Amino acid sequence: MNERRQNMNRLPMNRLPSTCGFVLALSLAVTAQADVSKATIDSLGTPDSVETSIGRLNFKDGAPSADTAQKVFDTLDFTRALNVYNNSFRGASALGFHKGFQSIGGEYNDVIITSKLLDSASLFLTGNADTVYYISVVDLSKGPMVIEQPSDGVGTINDMWFSWIIDVGGPGPDRGQGGKYLIVGPEYDGPLPEGGYFVAHSKTNRILYASRAYLVDSDPKPAVENVKANMKIYPYAAGAYGTSIAQALSGAVRLGADPKIPETKFIEASDVSFNTIPPSDFGFYEWINENVQAEPATSYDVELSGQLAAIGIVKGKKFAPDERMKKILTDAAAVGQAAGRVLNWRPFDAHPEWAYYPDSMWGNMLWEGGAFFETPPPAFKDGEFTPLPPTGARTLDSRIAFYYGYTLDSPGMIMTIPEVGSQYLMGFLDAKGEVLDGAKTYRVTLPKNIPAKAFWSFTLYDNQTRSMLQTPQKYPRAGSQSYPSPAAEAAGDGSTTIWFAPEQPEGVARGNWIQTDPAKGWFTILRLYSPLPSFFDKSWRPSEIELVR
Repeated sequence: MNERRQNMNRLPMNRLPSTCGFVLALSLAVTAQADVSKATIDSLGTPDSVETSIGRLNFKDGAPSADTAQKVFDTLDFTRALNVYNNSFRGASALGFHKGFQSIGGEYNDVIITSKLLDSASLFLTGNADTVYYISVVDLSKGPMVIEQPSDGVGTINDMWFSWIIDVGGPGPDRGQGGKYLIVGPEYDGPLPEGGYFVAHSKTNRILYASRAYLVDSDPKPAVENVKANMKIYPYAAGAYGTSIAQALSGAVRLGADPKIPETKFIEASDVSFNTIPPSDFGFYEWINENVQAEPATSYDVELSGQLAAIGIVKGKKFAPDERMKKILTDAAAVGQAAGRVLNWRPFDAHPEWAYYPDSMWGNMLWEGGAFFETPPPAFKDGEFTPLPPTGARTLDSRIAFYYGYTLDSPGMIMTIPEVGSQYLMGFLDAKGEVLDGAKTYRVTLPKNIPAKAFWSFTLYDNQTRSMLQTPQKYPRAGSQSYPSPAAEAAGDGSTTIWFAPEQPEGVARGNWIQTDPAKGWFTILRLYSPLPSFFDKSWRPSEIELVR
């Protein structure tokens, strides 16, 4: 030891600052720790016992007891299960489309069509009884697919998580003229055409094509004939149409022949009962697992993937929760469903910005964050759009509310362009903020000059199924079209009053009455097709839903 001390004493002076610096730093650290108050130390730790919303949590000098650990694990599992329900309902709903169509004989690339419009026999989230639907589930697993869009349609293409891919028809690049859409799946790395197609890419191997066609003079037949004559779905042939000889000479692609286009199979969905809505119990998670297993792991974002994995849903692995986890998942599904209902039926205390008019019960959650639940839709003036700066924040509640009651995603759903597309006002409450009772009589008055260049309508929906209300009226709607029910009649001052009641009110025309079920609650959507400027500047405003008796 003495020898070591002597050696240290012999250290050259240029070695001393390093050693002294270390000693000084250590001294300062000790001093700094000594200066930290007890209050600060206490705030960094945890008491031996803490009362929380999940009960009393016990710690021994910071170390959790076994009982506390179990409570926390249960809470984490519940929280993640709830997040999965709210954040992936869209995926279960997309799968519901597929399952529903399969149930009535629809296979991949077949087209489901409502030749006599959609009616209340089916369970279909807030579908309308005003337009001809033509919908398909298209398989991209074997290569890109061509969808020939008929003219005059209005539609969109989504993946199996209801993520938007491209619009078709009026809001799409064909602008209602019709055209060929080439949809490329996530695993395709082959050549693509130089032109002739509207090309879009999907993150999933299955896609949902959904389009609507307007009636002609209140008659669906011309629209149906146009769709059946011109709607086609078939595989893309690399090196054929869309490929120039020059591209082939470069070695980029081998010249090929145009494919033989198969005859489109149409499945009639009018007058047919089928369900497209996912369950809201433990079965919901089984549906989500089914969707996860069928699609690439890269088809959904890593945050959602982490939430799914935390509850046992992992691509390529069996989903086999034990009884404890099944109980937690069932509970989370119940709370998740409650969130969807609260945010649709009673949103305004938390989200007054969802009300379309001041002090109104008419609302639409999409105005907060737009179609992609992040930034409100751009302003439109003199033919030009002025996009708002991105907020960088997902409007989670609006997304939860939307997908619980509605389907598909498209920028065209929420745009401020006069005479283009359609606009929606949702009515869940009466003028006093009370839920709507099927045993009572209500009315709503639309002032003259209703801002819909094409047509307008009300449709009633069942609170439970969020599908058309089932009553002796097969089509629970009223509007300006005279099909599939009589057109509404205007009063002498130009206003139009629509009545909602279990029995037709005395003196009210059939076209001005929508029947309710005394045993059921209901809500409604006012649709304005090709909306006019007075809707967007709010100079035109419908009355609230007024309780009559």
